[in-house]
Amino acid sequence: MTERFDQGMATRRTVLGDAHVDRAEAAKTDFDAPFQTLITEGAWGSVWSRDTISKRERSMLTIALLAGLGNDHELAMHIRATARTGASRQDVLEALLHVAIYAGVPRANHAIKIAKETFAEMEETRP
Repeated sequence: MTERFDQGMATRRTVLGDAHVDRAEAAKTDFDAPFQTLITEGAWGSVWSRDTISKRERSMLTIALLAGLGNDHELAMHIRATARTGASRQDVLEALLHVAIYAGVPRANHAIKIAKETFAEMEETRP
């Protein structure tokens, strides 16, 4: 693999956690391996690994974009990742308030529902 892949995998593990990445890697097949390499190098190795803004800020941007686009499954995953990025519940709410204004109240309303459910699940599974 490439240096960018290695950096991406390290960043991906930092943000999403080893358990999540290990599950994704175990589920990888020959069919989706090129896609997994693409996102590891591109999203995680190129964008998330940059040091121009913090992981907290990147987390908030990602949550707002996912909510605005209606990518619910990815939204819940990135809300769970706030435990590792330093984005607080208040940060998530602030991002979703922006979604309400710039992408629409229905998208923000649904994202807030997902955030509440995800934060509740996180509380239940916290040691």
